[in-house]
This record gives sequence, C-alpha cells and structure tokens, in this order.
Amino acid sequence: MVECQRYKHDVLVIGAGGAGLRAAIEAANAGVSVGLICKSLLGKAHTVMAEGGVAAALANVDDRDSWKVHFADTMRGGQYVNNWRMAEIHAKEAPDRVRELEAWGAVFDRTKDGKILQRNFGGHKYPRLAHVGDRTGLEIIRTLQDHAIYLGIDVHMEFTTVSLLKDGQRVIGVFGYDRERGRFKLFQAKAVVFATGGIGKAYRITSNSWESTGDGHALAYQAGAELIDMEFVQFHPTGMVWPPSVQGILVTEGVRGEGGILRNREGKRFMFDDIPDIYKNQTADNEEEGWRYTQGDKNARRPPELLTRDHVARCIVREIKEGRGSPHGGVFLDIAWIKERIPNSAEHIKRKLPSMYHQFKQLADIDITKEAMEIGPTTHYIMGGIRVNADTQMSTLPGFFAAGECAAGINGANRLGGNSLSDIIVFGKRAGEYAAKFAKEAGEGTIDEKEVDDIAKRVLEPFDRSSGENPFQIQRDLQVAMQDLVGIVRTQKEMLTALEKIEELKERTKKISITGNREYNPSWHTTLDLNNLLIVSEAITRSALERKESRGGHFRDDYPKKDEVFSKCNIVSSKGFDGKMQIVNVPIPEMPPELKQVIEENK
Repeated sequence: MVECQRYKHDVLVIGAGGAGLRAAIEAANAGVSVGLICKSLLGKAHTVMAEGGVAAALANVDDRDSWKVHFADTMRGGQYVNNWRMAEIHAKEAPDRVRELEAWGAVFDRTKDGKILQRNFGGHKYPRLAHVGDRTGLEIIRTLQDHAIYLGIDVHMEFTTVSLLKDGQRVIGVFGYDRERGRFKLFQAKAVVFATGGIGKAYRITSNSWESTGDGHALAYQAGAELIDMEFVQFHPTGMVWPPSVQGILVTEGVRGEGGILRNREGKRFMFDDIPDIYKNQTADNEEEGWRYTQGDKNARRPPELLTRDHVARCIVREIKEGRGSPHGGVFLDIAWIKERIPNSAEHIKRKLPSMYHQFKQLADIDITKEAMEIGPTTHYIMGGIRVNADTQMSTLPGFFAAGECAAGINGANRLGGNSLSDIIVFGKRAGEYAAKFAKEAGEGTIDEKEVDDIAKRVLEPFDRSSGENPFQIQRDLQVAMQDLVGIVRTQKEMLTALEKIEELKERTKKISITGNREYNPSWHTTLDLNNLLIVSEAITRSALERKESRGGHFRDDYPKKDEVFSKCNIVSSKGFDGKMQIVNVPIPEMPPELKQVIEENK
C-alpha cells in the first residue's frame, strides 16, 4: 500500500471559491462532517476576479425587474440551449441568496434610501447587479469564508487532487498530494462536491490565474462523468493588453456599466456599427440615449457596449484585424470621457471603480480618470462543464456533485456578466444540500487499494526518467495552439490541426522528465496539470467541430449562421470503453408552456 495520510468526511468539497464555500456551509448546516480542499490558499479563489456584481432581480433600482425578466435574459443570452430548469431556479433563488449574504455581513453599495444598489451590465434588460464597487467577488469570498470558518469546517489548503476514487460507479473520495511537501493524501467521503473552477490556462491569453487548469472537468471525465457544452468558451471583451506582463488581466464590465465606451485608433465609437437584430429594439443608436441609460433613465435603451460579451469581443477582433486597433493590438476603453458629463468625475471614477483605478495605475502607469485604457479579448470563462441534475446538482455518477464554473447547463451558449456570482451561491447551496442528504442515506464505500497504488505509481513516473521533455514548453505549445486554432473565430481546418497538435502533445507528455524531489517542485505540478489541460482542450475542440453553426461563445467562420438543428441539442463529451473521447448530440428537453410564455412576454 502506498504511504499516505488518510481522512474521512461525510461530504468532501473540492474547491474553496464561492461555489465550494457555499456548498460546504450548506452541508455543515445539515449536520454532517465536512472537509474543504483548495488547490491554493483559502481566500485566493478565482471568485475574487468577478468584480462587477452579482445578478439578482431584487428590483431595487428598476421596479420592472423580476425573476421572469432575468430568466428570459439568461435564456436569450445563452441562445436557448441552456438547461431551462437551471435558468429558472437561478432566476427565482438569486435574490434570496444575495439577501442571505447581506445577513451574513456582506457590505453592498447602497441606494439613497438604503437598499442594495444595482448597476447595468451586458445582456441584462434592467440594472440588476448588486455590487461592492468593483470588488464584489472579493466581498463574497470574505463573507462566505468567515461564515465557513465560524462553522468549524475542516480546511485543507495547497492540495492537488489527481484522481476521483470509486466503488463501482459511485464516487467515494479523492486521492492527491500536498503541494508543499509532495506527500500523498487520501480523502474518503460519502459524497463529493466539485467546485474547481475553469480552464483558462488552456489558452495563451487569459484572465484566469495559474489554478485554472480544468482539473474538475478532466477528473470528472476520467472517472466516467459526462461533460456538456464544452465548445462554448467565453472570451471576455476587455482584458489588459499592455504591458506584456499583465496581458489578459480582467478589466471589469463594470467600466462599461458606469458609462465607459469603446473606440478604435481613429477615435470612432465602433460598437454602433454592428447591433444584432435581436437586440435592436433594446439598444441605443446614439451616444446621448446610451449615456442616459447608464445613469438610470428607465426609458432609455442600453449602449451597444453593453451587448453580450461574445458579440462585443468579435467586434473588437474585427477592428483589430481590419487595422483600426490600438498601438499594442487592442482597442481603447474610455471612462475618462465622462468628465464632459459629471463634475468632479475623477473622484466619481475612483469611488465606483477603485480596483480598476489602482490596477491600471500600478501595472500600466495609466490614470483611467484622464486617459483611455488599452484592452482586448481574453479567455475568461467556460460555459461547458460537468453535466448535472438541475435540482440536485448531482452528476451522472452517484454521490458526485458539481457547482460553479466546472458544472454546466445554466449558461447555454453564453454567460451574462454577473450570472456567475449568482450561479455559485444558488447552485453551491443546492450542491451542499443534496450532497449532505445523499451522505446521510448512503453507507461508506470501499477503497480499492490497488487502484490507489496504481495512481501513485503513475503520478511519480516522470521522476524515473533521466532525460525527456520539458513540461513548461509543452504547456506553452498547447496554449499557443488553442489560442490560434480554437479561439474566438474557428474553422474546421484549423480545429483539425489543433486535434493533431493535441495528440502530438499527449505523446510528448508521456516523455516528460522531472529532476529533483517532490518538495516544492513546480515542474511536477505543471506535468500533472498538463494531463487535465489536454483533456479539456480535446473536449473543447471536438465539441466545436461537432457544432456546425455559430452560436453564443462559439463562432465558426465556415458556418457563420445559426442552424435550427443545433438549437435543439447539447453536445456531450464522455470517455468511451476504448478510452477515446466520444461526442454525441443529446436532445434538449421540451420547455414547459408557462416558461415559453415568460420568454414570449419578455422578447
């Protein structure tokens, strides 16, 4: 038997971002023992990068808002391939989850009469994002973390999960290692919740931090769970482009929500040139009306900068490709122009967007109260992930639950800004609730000790080679291939080339050699992350090849229009009996008449 520390919990949560913390809190409140594992340090979750706000139809700023409008907006943004039941639950429960955060101590910005203030965001019909300046995710993590610690949840930091453990088809724990010392640990549980975040490090330019290597997606796939909607990757329109050391770092949509506008190198506000028919009746066709909208005029239409992220990103790419980009390969995002409209605008910007002010001042020596920011699209979020039951968040494997970015369904083809934060608290709660229920009803599973030994042997293999490939170079080659061949605009020819590249990189990964020992060894960490990145990259590429149309975050130059056939199905990736990736189209269940009526009423 391999030497490893062993732990037992009723519910084990992997990932300590908003979804993981909320799941752990709910499970603990149900009276079961809870273990919480995070790859990095507690508090350093990617949730803190969600700056603009949390979407919930509180109707504090515009009383016309309701769960029905939020549901319709989410379905429209997702191009109607969403899991409609998840979108319904999300829209109905988000307000209660936000009020719950407030009761637990979250300090939101306020209206003049003391209600939670809400701001405009892309794709949302009304001001809907409850926010804390541009540090909303940080405040949510602070609140949830304090609450989780108060409940006495057992936390294990700097731990990398390398495999799920199963008894038959049921998931009963995880195996992995302590990143600091390289020592193996085994966690046994009656139910496991994944809240492991995204896949951004599969791409060269990303807003994601080093942790986002698709661990949850890949480990779930390897264990036999199904992945869904993997072709839908969101490229946030606004990431920093200069200097190179900060390329891809997120510039919150809150800048545009507060009146920021996009210009090309000629100074032209180019977003007015391309407004999709589906949004024309909601989108301003002049600067004056767009400005009134950002200032809360209920009768004004939204500025074109607040269209959905996929559309804005493609418009920016068009400007760059046609030679109208900024000096460093982006375009200009200008919030400083509001000095024409607001007295003492510098203080207004610093109050509304404190993080953005300091980020550009410290990293790029730019004062956003006086000059425009240079921005460009950055890989930000994946709509695809583990296929789960809408009500319980359990995957296709018994005892295995998922929530947050690693789970899929609510967002369909494209996520609206702010829905990620409400998603993690709504479905994080549900995942914890039903995982605890499962744990109470289930007995302990039996660990297969031979399987554990085999996993440990595989994980240590790179140390046995005296010479071989460099994991950092392989990771870089993968990121370049995905950025260039499976990026914002895709073609069959390029994606087939990407698949060939992925297969080549898989073979190179088998030849990686690692020197030194297991303590503090970043080469080893990168090698193990690579296996996950290759799986998610293949799933994205194969799913994108299968969807022969353009929809939401998936745009194909060779199939630029929507196809009715693909409006009725989701694309599922799973591991076949031969070990190869299988791609199938699964019909979307019929939406109930009452929800169809909601969408019709809110067109």
